[in-house]
Amino acid sequence: MEPTKGSGILAIILGLIFIICPIFSSVALTILIGLSLIFLGIALILSGFSAFNIIIGILAIIVGIGFTFNIAALSFLLGLQFYIIGILIILTGITGLFSGQGVSKITSILMILVGIISFALGGLSIGQPLYAPIIIGVALIIQGIRLYLTE
Repeated sequence: MEPTKGSGILAIILGLIFIICPIFSSVALTILIGLSLIFLGIALILSGFSAFNIIIGILAIIVGIGFTFNIAALSFLLGLQFYIIGILIILTGITGLFSGQGVSKITSILMILVGIISFALGGLSIGQPLYAPIIIGVALIIQGIRLYLTE
């Protein structure tokens, strides 16, 4: 089996799990968001030793640790997590646009767009936290089908 077909099947399976078990998926998503924030913070701190990168990096690590290890208290705040992630990614993209160090301008613009999408997803998730795993599940299924059908 080709790697893209295998990735497609895996994405479809994960998408179905997100749709069928949204509460479990919310908890898993909270852990993944927390770990992602920790890695984002570490990358920001190591990418450039500017005061802005260090402050945003430390903030991302602190929030990531809270999301990763305090699941029971924070899993219902999935929408807030998307807002925080969106803001941090937008700030990282803006920093990349103006710093000119090691990050292309296209990558910085894409980071800003992903941050805006994350912020919008947070708006949907505030009203009903179970929308986020369902939306992510549908996106995973669509991506899985695209990967599977890629020649």
